[in-house]
Amino acid sequence: MGESGAGKSLTALAILGLLPETASITNGEIIWRNLNLLSQSEPSLRKIRGKEIGMIFQEPSASMNPTFSVGSQLCEVIQLHRGKSKKEAKEIALALMDRVRIQNPVQRYKSYPHELSGGMLQRVMIAIAIAGQPKLLIADEATTALDTSVQRQVLELIADIQEEYVMSLLFVTHNLGLVAEMADRVLVMKEGEIVEMASVHNLFNTPKHPYTSELLKASSGLNNL
Repeated sequence: MGESGAGKSLTALAILGLLPETASITNGEIIWRNLNLLSQSEPSLRKIRGKEIGMIFQEPSASMNPTFSVGSQLCEVIQLHRGKSKKEAKEIALALMDRVRIQNPVQRYKSYPHELSGGMLQRVMIAIAIAGQPKLLIADEATTALDTSVQRQVLELIADIQEEYVMSLLFVTHNLGLVAEMADRVLVMKEGEIVEMASVHNLFNTPKHPYTSELLKASSGLNNL
């Protein structure tokens, strides 16, 4: 957690080697199952992205190819990471679309990204993120661009899927209410650095860092308006 510009999303993107060209990693390690991701080749990282670590991006419309149907993009992930035939992939894709509560999945399978609402598109993005059956799911501000009522539905869906698939969840947000609801352990970021790490209970009740205290005070003030 942290305010906008704290480096949360950048850190999440670094895990999967998805940093923009203007950013680079100069030192350190990112260890995943005893493997340093920073020392892996691009082909090796491709085997990890989606299959072992899935990611829900903040802007699903910008993360999907507008020239292909959502069903074909979902099938591509299933075929790539699970080695299924085209027919098998379509069956799994339709089941996943139903699992993420997309109504009329057979019809929506043929839809293009621009034909779906923001909430529906985010559900497709969740289906794509879990299609490879990853052990870690990164949700990068996954509900920021959605209406409040849709946010609640998406959050409940993510929580249900995490439990069902027995996945770890790295939840990136600036919303302290979501932190209190979703987190077990919290890392507070400021200006690109982690300034505090604590259980969610300790963080809200006995914050150690002045920046964390200020964030909590600011959030309390907004809630009282």
